[in-house]
This record gives sequence, C-alpha cells and structure tokens, in this order.
Amino acid sequence: MARTISQIQQSIIDTKNAQPVLNDLSSTSNVSVWMLWTYVVAVCQWVLEKLFDAHREEVSQLLAKQKPHTLQWYVSKVKEFQYGVALPAGSDTYLSISSDPAIAIISYAAAVELTNMIRIKVASGTVGSLAPITTAQLTATTAYMQQIKDAGVRIQLTSGNADNLKLTLKIYYDPLVLDATGARLDGTSVSPVKDAINLFLASLPFNGVFIVNKLIGALQQIDGVVIGHVISALANYASLPYTSIGIEYTPDAGYMKLDESFFDANVIYISYTSL
Repeated sequence: MARTISQIQQSIIDTKNAQPVLNDLSSTSNVSVWMLWTYVVAVCQWVLEKLFDAHREEVSQLLAKQKPHTLQWYVSKVKEFQYGVALPAGSDTYLSISSDPAIAIISYAAAVELTNMIRIKVASGTVGSLAPITTAQLTATTAYMQQIKDAGVRIQLTSGNADNLKLTLKIYYDPLVLDATGARLDGTSVSPVKDAINLFLASLPFNGVFIVNKLIGALQQIDGVVIGHVISALANYASLPYTSIGIEYTPDAGYMKLDESFFDANVIYISYTSL
C-alpha cells in the first residue's frame, strides 16, 4: 500500500539526518532548496507506489478471472455457504461469515471429479452425528455454487443419508475381561466392540475410504478382544441392494453408519484361552 507524501518525505529527511556529511543542510524552511528537493522526490516516489498498487490490483483481478479452480476450492467455497444470506453483487465472497449452524449449514464437504462433471457431497452436523441437509437447503446451496463456479463447469450437489454398514463378526475374547455377551466384566461398558466400531466409522475423514483391514486393526485394539474376525461386510446407499465389501468401500454419501440391529444379531462371542 502506497505511503503518503509526508511519510516518504520524512523518511528522506531521517536518512539525511543520519549522514554526518550532510549536516550543512540544516535549514528548517520548507522553501529551502534541499527541503524542496525532498518534497519533489517524495512526490515522485508516491506516484510510483500508487502505480504499483494499481498494477497489483489489476493483476489480482486478472488472476481471479482466469485461474482455474481446484477441487479443494470448491470444497472451501461450499463450506462458506450462508443459508438465507445474499452474495454481494459480482462477488463470490460474503461480507461476513456466520458460525450459526442455522446459517452455516455445511459442516462437511468433498468434491469428486467425474466425467464432464464435479460432484460435491455435503453434510451437516458434527462428528458421529452427520446428517443430510434439507431439500430447501440443497436447492439454495446449489444455486449459490452455480453462481460462483467456473464458467463451463458442470456441478452436481448431493446430500444423502449415511451409507449403511452390515457386519457379521466372530469375536474371540479374553474371559478375564469380557463376558459371553461382549460386555466388560468391570461394568464400564456393555458393548465395547460396537462402541469401537462406531468410533472407527466416526473417525473416518468425510468421503474417506472404509478399509476392512483397518477395521480389523481397530477391533484388535479393544481391551479384551483377542481376535476380531470379519466374516462379512456389506454396504448400501439409498434403496440400492447391499454389496459385499472385499477390501475397501467409499461411501456414496461421504459417511457411514453401523446397522446396529443387524450387528447385534450377527456378532458371535467365543471365549478364547491360549494353550
């Protein structure tokens, strides 16, 4: 930002005063020759700094118009969406960003590049309790993204219920820690295995990949679990049929939840005693 003429002139005077060889330039009159020269030079420097400011602003505007945006830019912008708040004319940035969850409705988002399209998945809520936004909110968010997106880019905004996960497990447990129902003997938890699975799902990044092997690793970390064996893992979204998860699965909604009723009916606890 350009300095004022007075600031520049004072800087010149301060530099002169620091040079003993210029001590003879001691007149304090504003019309003395040396003071007039400091003013002339200050004006020239001020004009130059103003030109630099104008050039910087012009370059910034050109870059904003021409730079293609990344997937992460789309994620950042959709998270900035303010429900019920108008954008300033000609801008893609709100004057202020509210943290009120009734206004800042997008908590999580992910952008995925598809053929001729960018799909943006969004959800509201907090870790462990994510939920889709409403139809009205989705319509408003889509209109916002259509307004700020790059020209020529097709986007699809989606927000769905969590993908369902059905697990069939065999848990070999230490009878000194757990009982035949999987509850802790010390009474601190009646369902440590189910709790650990829910925590594992909640800890996955939004639109992160569910990996069966990592789930097994999480089961092995449970106090009292000797062996956690995943017999089968099935997932579905919307009304589509369940599909088997062999190695990994990316949730269509961006997040998953355990079908606890199915889990309770399909987990087998086997007492394990090492030989």
